[in-house]
Amino acid sequence: MIMTTAIHRRVDALRAGSDPTFIARLTSGWAVMGERQVLPGYCLLLPDPVVPTLNALAVAERTQFLADMAALGDAVQRVTRALRINYAILGNQEPALHAHVIPRFHDEPEKYATTHPWAYDWDAAIAFDPEQHRELRNRIHAALGASATPY
Repeated sequence: MIMTTAIHRRVDALRAGSDPTFIARLTSGWAVMGERQVLPGYCLLLPDPVVPTLNALAVAERTQFLADMAALGDAVQRVTRALRINYAILGNQEPALHAHVIPRFHDEPEKYATTHPWAYDWDAAIAFDPEQHRELRNRIHAALGASATPY
């Protein structure tokens, strides 16, 4: 049985050039903006091809995915001037590999500053908007530099 998850659907849309959250094509997959910008610059790395878990990748592909995740984090940190980047690979709700790259800021409300990013109300977060977030997305793409391949 072939499983289809939101990750599979997004990767299919990215391959077709129809996902407006696209930032860059990296060696291991796709850098995209989060559909909810709970914190400005929240991104994901989606593998291509989609696999169920990090452990499903061979060592070289696993290493590349993690290197691309860190490169995306470096780019997000440079662009947003975040205090730090939180990284998360969970796969519990969408059982396909994907990495969350979440900037954290010195001016976050105190009740959120030292907790995990899922403490925020993600449903109330600003939805990604291609026009509103164009400059941020383009700056992250540019900061990825040589890591990003042309679309």
